[in-house]
Amino acid sequence: MSQIILYTASNGHIQLEVNLAEETVWLTQKQMADLFDKNIRTISEHIVNIFAEGELAEDPVIRNFRITAADGKTYDTKHYNLDVVISVGYRVKSKQGTAFRQWATNVLKDHLIKGYTVYKPRLAQQGLTELQQTIELLQRTLQYHDLINDVGSEVIQLILNYAKTWSLLLAYDEKNLRLPSKFTPSKTTLNYEIATKAINTLKTELIAKQEATSLFGIERSVGGLNSILNNIEQTFDSNQLYKSTEEKAAHLLYFIIKDHPYADGNKRIGCFIFLLYLRVQNIAIKLNDNGLLALALLVAESEPSQKDILIKLIINILTEGSF
Repeated sequence: MSQIILYTASNGHIQLEVNLAEETVWLTQKQMADLFDKNIRTISEHIVNIFAEGELAEDPVIRNFRITAADGKTYDTKHYNLDVVISVGYRVKSKQGTAFRQWATNVLKDHLIKGYTVYKPRLAQQGLTELQQTIELLQRTLQYHDLINDVGSEVIQLILNYAKTWSLLLAYDEKNLRLPSKFTPSKTTLNYEIATKAINTLKTELIAKQEATSLFGIERSVGGLNSILNNIEQTFDSNQLYKSTEEKAAHLLYFIIKDHPYADGNKRIGCFIFLLYLRVQNIAIKLNDNGLLALALLVAESEPSQKDILIKLIINILTEGSF
């Protein structure tokens, strides 16, 4: 049985060696008491409440492991898996409990924004399974305690539904990430005048609903959107630079959100023109409103170095998935 360090407090005082088995970690009540700086009785009460309230079922999360006590004898001792540890961590009231919650939330943030697990060597060995299990676990815990809103939930679900795409990150690190073989040839282009007229119509509707100001949809420089539309249709040596409709649509969404051609409303306009372009190409995308917003936020929060990853994510969504 292997051992790992699960968590270290910011002051460096907590160094817990924990059992690793069955794709998870296992702590005793004593180890959780040390981790959260609470007595064993408090930890036990929280565990009882977790089971009584139906947050977790007992059988899958408890195992007996033999440990050696201070007297040199070995005893069968109850251990609780990471589901219980995180659930207890979101219940205890202590400075170390708060530090643990911050740590757990940051783990989730890393998965959402950076797109990779902080335990990269284990990701390389175990594949995407651990990443997906961690996100699912944190999703359950955060949603149970009402700690994320609808959009945050959709961001998590977006990544879970397109786990195959995110598994390609390892291939990306090895310079072996490829675009899907399935793609749709472009049928036509999106005219700048048509796009601008559609944006103005959207602006009128949003202002009527008091969901936009007069700055919405005003280009910061003349022809900004036109340049983007021409960019996705550009050729090199008589060949299309972006060969498929999906690749053009992905770049269209990315460029509008990241280049900020408008004084206000770039994310909303980016999503709107993205959908308009797909309609012109007769491509249906099964993204609900929150799912599309989640995708736009991922693009907006991404670093420039992550452009290729985000473009490939969008292309995979268009060619392989529904949401």
